[in-house]
Amino acid sequence: MRFVYGLPCFLLFFIDFTPALAQTVLLPAQVVRGRVLDAETDRPLAQATVILEDAQQAHPTATNTSGVFRYPKIIVGRYQLRVQSVGYESQTVAELVVESGKEQVIEVRLRPGTEQLAETVVKGIRPDNNLTSTQSITPEQILRFPATYLDPARLATSFAGVVNTSDQANNLAVRGNSPNGLTWRLADVEIVNPNHLSNAGTVGDRPTPSGGGVTILSAQLLGPTRFLTGAFGPQYGNTLAGVMDMSLRAGNNERREFTAQVGLIGVDVAAEGPINKQRGSSYLVNYRYSFTGLLGLLGITFGGESIKFQDLAVNLTFPMRRGKLTLFGMAGSSSNQFTAKADSLREADKDRFTIGFRSAMSAGGLTYSQNLGPRWTWKLSAVASANTNTRTQSPARLLPGFTPLFGFGPYQRDRNTNARATLLNQFSYRANERSQWQTGLYLTRWYGSLRVDRDYQPLITSLNNGLIQEGVLWAWLVQPFVNFQYRPRPTITLNAGLHGNFFTLNKNSASLEPRLSARWQTGEREAFTLAYGLHSQTQQPVLYISRETNLLSSRAIRNEGLGLTKAHHIVAGYTHEFSETASLKTEAYYQALFDVPVSELPGGLFSAINLLDTETFAVTPEPLVNAGRGRNTGLEVTYQKLLAKNYYLLLTGSVYNAQFSAQDGIWRDSRFNGRHAINLTGGKEFASIRRGNTHTWGFNAKLTQAGGFRDRPIDEAASRNAQTTVYAGADYSVQLADYFRADVRIYWKKSRERSSRTLSLDLLNATNAQNAAFSTFDALLGRVVPRYQLGLLPLLNYRWEF
Repeated sequence: MRFVYGLPCFLLFFIDFTPALAQTVLLPAQVVRGRVLDAETDRPLAQATVILEDAQQAHPTATNTSGVFRYPKIIVGRYQLRVQSVGYESQTVAELVVESGKEQVIEVRLRPGTEQLAETVVKGIRPDNNLTSTQSITPEQILRFPATYLDPARLATSFAGVVNTSDQANNLAVRGNSPNGLTWRLADVEIVNPNHLSNAGTVGDRPTPSGGGVTILSAQLLGPTRFLTGAFGPQYGNTLAGVMDMSLRAGNNERREFTAQVGLIGVDVAAEGPINKQRGSSYLVNYRYSFTGLLGLLGITFGGESIKFQDLAVNLTFPMRRGKLTLFGMAGSSSNQFTAKADSLREADKDRFTIGFRSAMSAGGLTYSQNLGPRWTWKLSAVASANTNTRTQSPARLLPGFTPLFGFGPYQRDRNTNARATLLNQFSYRANERSQWQTGLYLTRWYGSLRVDRDYQPLITSLNNGLIQEGVLWAWLVQPFVNFQYRPRPTITLNAGLHGNFFTLNKNSASLEPRLSARWQTGEREAFTLAYGLHSQTQQPVLYISRETNLLSSRAIRNEGLGLTKAHHIVAGYTHEFSETASLKTEAYYQALFDVPVSELPGGLFSAINLLDTETFAVTPEPLVNAGRGRNTGLEVTYQKLLAKNYYLLLTGSVYNAQFSAQDGIWRDSRFNGRHAINLTGGKEFASIRRGNTHTWGFNAKLTQAGGFRDRPIDEAASRNAQTTVYAGADYSVQLADYFRADVRIYWKKSRERSSRTLSLDLLNATNAQNAAFSTFDALLGRVVPRYQLGLLPLLNYRWEF
């Protein structure tokens, strides 16, 4: 089903411009404040030097005994912040935007050390033990980059080695891996799929475990977010491909602020402010309702389809005497409803059916951190999350949602639920300026359920094809970890650690995983990195449950004994910094996957490496065994110029090869083997002063050229006999055409004394390129037909901060 939001247009523009500022006019200004902390113990750093600067001038200050700094009146514009403290590595915080409608509150964390070269980060990113394959994402970038749908996952497609599998969704193939290998984290804990419309862009309109039309968590609430693509540190487990590590930002603890946003994505309102000013506690709440849902209330549909979603999120922050407590929650629901068309109006096989899809997701919990003296830090997180998807399909003559009696088919109903409840207990200890320890334990209660019903006519067929699959799984997932970091010299950083992955569903699901990484700074502006990790991941619930039953017979296919899928991952990198805001990074990687679930049947080519929408496997389950392998190799290059002097640029390129082998041991191209991807993202701003207000124009564009993914060949004759798509094999031997897309974003900001407004227009696929998605057999047309990615779509949005 298509995830559609708007109407068409195209614009792409880059030029140099130097704004003339009227010094005699009182310009809009705002407060810039924050804290400087020790990155490992959260201890405030007094007398740290803080310098806020733009292209014209610098504003120096120092932190007080609580590590707090404050600029009471900074003119609206773009800045960067340099922070230095004796005995610590310096840090430059880039891409700070000061707007009149919202205070800029910054938290800077410094690592102990004497390294001369300043580390450049974007706002709020906390240093950790990952020395390779890590990118940062901020809400400001999400609002600035083209075609993000205000979604961090879509922004990640600008990074090297990351390719989206469909324009309609945010299922990300990272370094040739299936999107199912990507995990989402919130408050340092893994959560279930946090996306609306998880069936968007799939072959059979069925849900995926890790993606969807748009992320439930609005960019209004997002804090610093990391995206990791390989050789993860010991604190990251149960993942093979990547990690979207999100956090929630704290609300303003000094004054009340509001944000209202309306566009073709939806209506979005947020409020934040102090709960108790003296204690520094705050609240942040956001509600969003889809624009397509509002149109649906008026009877307007898109291609005969009604699409809607809504979500609510809240974050409460309570500083304590020696620590901090946060309470948070998020919940969202989404649906799309396609109504069957009259016989004379049908153009495709889908028009014969009424199809309904509903999804609900929620997550919530708390985090608490506390200093246990000058060297110890304790952190506790308790997070629970759940996701339920239901899909029904019935012929035109049946009412939507009506369950037919036998003989009234064909009727389909699929339902799955995933849930996790995790307790994280973590301790950090800094022995001295050169070394520190980190240890912790994730304890997760893991739940999965599935029910697949099929009913066909005539009656006797109904009896043989009623309930296809049903099952429920409960288990514990236990993940201890430990990491030791040592700096023998100021220019050398070493990490050595272990991660355990123990799944109690069966005796085959245990893994003890070494993690090693090193960084060597060979000069003032260059460094080499090397990382190795053994990683593992539990299977999707449908693979464990897979069993087939019906009313007259039962064919049990029991895969509960499947073990973890594992992978060795090696990454070598080189980084050269041209300046504080410009760098070139190159990484080469090799990933060897093993113990992959593959078909146990003679000649079977099914491999979990190629799995995307897991409900497809539920309809035709197979006996599986951990005998498959995979290998992903590649080279990535990233040139990044952070936003400074009114422009930014991100150029990424990757060449890679992704293959799999089944029980026969023959290496074949995997489903996600596009072989190459190139992205160019950039933009420029122009500022002017009129009548005491600051006006800013921004022009941004993104160009993507990537190799096409692969598809399975279709047996047209067999499909015609079966009146549904019948594949000639499971070997993904069909190479789709190369993919090209141009996206444009134009915005205008007006900053007044106490508020700011932004009007933006995104043009997705601005050249209206026709990119292949997949092929299916259409029973109404009686032939195989190609399906395409989305065409030209405009996305208009208005944002008001006050």
